[in-house]
Amino acid sequence: MAKYIYWFIFLCLSYVSYGQDLYDPNQVLDIYIEFSDPLWEARLDSLKQEGNDGRLIGKVKIKGITYDSIGIRYKGNSSYYNVRKTKSSKLPFNLKANTVKKGQRFPGDVKTIKLSNVFRDPSFLREVLSYRIAGMYLPSPKANFARLYINNKLIGFYNNTSSVDNDFLNENFGGNEGTLVKCDPSWNAQVGKKCGKGEKSSLMYQGKDTTCYYANYEMKSNQGWESLAELTYVLNKEPKKLESKLNIDRTLWMHAFNNVLVNLDSYAGRLCHNYYLFQDSFGIFQPIPWDMNLSFGGFRYADEKRALDNEGLQKLSPFTHYKSPNRPLISKVLETPLYRKIYVAHLKTILEEFFISGKYQTLGNQIQSQIDRYVREDPNKLYPYETFRQNLNTTSEAEGAKIIGIGELMKERIAYLQAHPLLKKTAPRISEVKHEVKDSEVVITAKVMDAESTYLCYRTGKYAPFKRVKMQDDGEHFDQAADDQRYGWKIPYNKGTTYYLIGEAAKTASTSPARAAMKYYEIP
Repeated sequence: MAKYIYWFIFLCLSYVSYGQDLYDPNQVLDIYIEFSDPLWEARLDSLKQEGNDGRLIGKVKIKGITYDSIGIRYKGNSSYYNVRKTKSSKLPFNLKANTVKKGQRFPGDVKTIKLSNVFRDPSFLREVLSYRIAGMYLPSPKANFARLYINNKLIGFYNNTSSVDNDFLNENFGGNEGTLVKCDPSWNAQVGKKCGKGEKSSLMYQGKDTTCYYANYEMKSNQGWESLAELTYVLNKEPKKLESKLNIDRTLWMHAFNNVLVNLDSYAGRLCHNYYLFQDSFGIFQPIPWDMNLSFGGFRYADEKRALDNEGLQKLSPFTHYKSPNRPLISKVLETPLYRKIYVAHLKTILEEFFISGKYQTLGNQIQSQIDRYVREDPNKLYPYETFRQNLNTTSEAEGAKIIGIGELMKERIAYLQAHPLLKKTAPRISEVKHEVKDSEVVITAKVMDAESTYLCYRTGKYAPFKRVKMQDDGEHFDQAADDQRYGWKIPYNKGTTYYLIGEAAKTASTSPARAAMKYYEIP
């Protein structure tokens, strides 16, 4: 009887937890704001123009629960200023639960709700679809949709995206005590004359003086400028030491994601922004992607030159900025042969899992069907309903610009990347991965075909950095016989050890599991 009571309680708690998830992909939230001030719009505009993140206090109702003393402000740059010029009420909002009541939270223990107005995305899909793909490969925010009402009047249909905040850091990195940098430049700020050259949030080294970095980055933690300056020094001056400062694998995943999806409103594009860096408790900086409304070719500038036409987007080189000193997070990282090969492997994984398979189109159609009536009923939608129906597949116009259709972009892009010489090359094939605990050690073996080297990457804690060691095929490391393409290595046994493998050939590499290190093998 006790067992059944336990399972009943467990199921109830699981149901409540799931029901309270503000980012459940299968739900559309209704969010109600109530302002007592009849001039709330003018007040919020004034606060935005002052640029000090001041907030107007109001009530917010979500899932039938009313929260008072909520701090509310407009957010965004282009999505605010360009839309405000049109006199539209559909502006992006930021709602903070603990502005006045420090312990107050929205459902799911959420502190801040960020509502984006789907600026320059007639499809309504780019933000949500892109985050769902990114989240398969590296820690990323979650996103779904919400209808916003103010004083019982429907304002519009929004993207609802989770914040990169303490809750996000705790969930993904096991703690929040560390340097958190939002890599977004202050567009009008001036850099000191004695500072080295910098280009937006590109991580170029600008000198030891930490004030040199103030214009190009926004520090979200109470300290960290010295750590950021040190990262830029190592990246640019001593890249061989970079593994001690930066999660290389997640950096490669971010670059691969941005490239396959032609997400140029990112580090990979002209503006070189829209990502975070978090230095975890191990001293390792972790990259976090951010702001996806212009993904899938919505932004056309890879550099300071002219905008790319459709063919330029479709055939964007996977090695854009490969030799650029102004993009060291790409050029300095990819100059290491092993990293470059793993980057190509990650490109292939994303391409195969979401695009060659057609999964992105299926997911896009599902999301479009889910939100169709909400888009149609949006009284302040920025673009005609017809463009919502079109832009999943074909070009539509937004703000006077041609926004390429997602399917139109990816059909040709898939063919282009499949034909790329490096992506066509056969990569090492990893199979028969096994581990066996023997006394105080773990023996790990695998069959790896067509590899010149095989590496074991392992860690002894959920959030610890992976260590990389070279496995052997010499018949002396539990790999049966020498030169039989079976590799082995042994490591000390520790509870909670996880690992993945890398097979490296002359021009290619592969990982097992393919989504390493978001996926990995676990030793009981």
